[in-house]
Amino acid sequence: MIEVADTTPVIIGVGQYSERVGEPGYQGLNYMDLGGRALAEAIADSGASGPAAQAIDTLASIRAFEISRPGREPPFGTASNIPRAMAGRVGANPARAILTPTGGQTNQQLVGEFAAAIAAGESQCAAIVGAEAISTVLAHLAKGEKPDWSEEVSGENADDFEDRGFGLDKLIEPTLFQHGAGSAIPLYALAENARRAKLGLGLDAYRLKIGELFAPFTQVAAANPHAAAPTVRSAEELATITTRNRVLAEPYARMTVARDQVNQSAAILIASVATARELGVPEEKWVHVHAVTAATELAIMQRPDLSACPASLASVETALDRAGKGMSDMAYLDFYSCFAIPVFNQVDHFGLSIDDPRGLTLTGGLPFFGGAGNNYSAHAIAEAVVRVRGDRDRFALVGANGGWMSKYATGVYSTAPADWSDRDRYTVLAEAKDAVPLGAADCTRAELETYTISHTKSGSKAIWIGRDEAGCRVAGNADLDDARTRDAFERGQPFGARLNVARSDDGRLMAKTIG
Repeated sequence: MIEVADTTPVIIGVGQYSERVGEPGYQGLNYMDLGGRALAEAIADSGASGPAAQAIDTLASIRAFEISRPGREPPFGTASNIPRAMAGRVGANPARAILTPTGGQTNQQLVGEFAAAIAAGESQCAAIVGAEAISTVLAHLAKGEKPDWSEEVSGENADDFEDRGFGLDKLIEPTLFQHGAGSAIPLYALAENARRAKLGLGLDAYRLKIGELFAPFTQVAAANPHAAAPTVRSAEELATITTRNRVLAEPYARMTVARDQVNQSAAILIASVATARELGVPEEKWVHVHAVTAATELAIMQRPDLSACPASLASVETALDRAGKGMSDMAYLDFYSCFAIPVFNQVDHFGLSIDDPRGLTLTGGLPFFGGAGNNYSAHAIAEAVVRVRGDRDRFALVGANGGWMSKYATGVYSTAPADWSDRDRYTVLAEAKDAVPLGAADCTRAELETYTISHTKSGSKAIWIGRDEAGCRVAGNADLDDARTRDAFERGQPFGARLNVARSDDGRLMAKTIG
């Protein structure tokens, strides 16, 4: 037996809880209640014979979507102290309570942060918990109902929590937002089409590639009791444009983007080996954290390759290297799959097959399992923990993505012991320095690199990114009233087109093709 130091961090419990509107047992829980249920599941999962809830000294609550942007008011109200409200559901009263920033990488990064704190003796037991109740919110709104989810947390620590802010500094893309790419779907579509251009594929052919990637995900989701859309679908079904599977932003069909209409929660419980023993957690429940890495990407407009996310690749490579393993050593994989492009980035770089026998998701992926806001990766980590507990000494890798491929965190897990004595298994990587300069406001000519046509209730808008005559990055809208321009964009092959650019009365850059 390998001697494991008392300060070694181990995951001792994971929990998931979910409900679907209208199904048997549906209670319409708010996200504080959902989070509390998941945390209770994690505590039960640990098998602790001692008071695990009371041992939690640090608790982080993942910021829900409805409070992820400044000025956004929760439609039904919320708790005055969300992390302590969730902690209170299980009788916990941590010394430290945290409300996290926005980003799907947050859960995975916090595992590394809290594991490092435990290894340094700064914490003994930490919990990460998050929840989304978007599906229930929409169901109430559709009926004109407005339940009261406000909650005033009381007690001596009622006002005590660390608000880490929205974390949007790397997510604001003023030029793209100005031209109609202000949400995830068109922003990811710009990257997706840049990859399509590199491959030389037409829209239909590329949509089929996305369908072929995601069809196996639907099979995993169909077997997952927590999945929001547990239905097996073929590649052709995912790729075929229909009224129900309409185009949201080229090349994305509705079924192949993250599904945010979910009621899902998940929690992770991490403790020192000494605390795990004191709480009576059986050793077969312990899962070791072999490496966690976090990386931040350049803003979209500054990325040298608009189809790539080298920060995410560096995160995965560094985690594998610190764990002393290669991709082939990972028995289980979950790559964050809000859209196809973050998965394709990993597949392309590591030479993986989209039908890799290990699979590329443990949950079913965000379009099918569900995109539980900023909390999805907690579900992936929970699944990874369950897998490696049942397959002793094998390894699992979870890759978690935030923003518009803006931030990435990777974790490597196994029941095999990890030595934290050097305290270097959690690493935050340096940011890249090769940013493309932004063009001047008076651009008159540009060459198109990528584009999307975004379809919303207010109409269709073509958004492009390109280089001006000085090689600097510019973006704008295409004039779809111009027949030649509309034809080039709607056929899906405007890549490399030369554009005449002029500023419109409302300040946007409008372009027409000239060749």
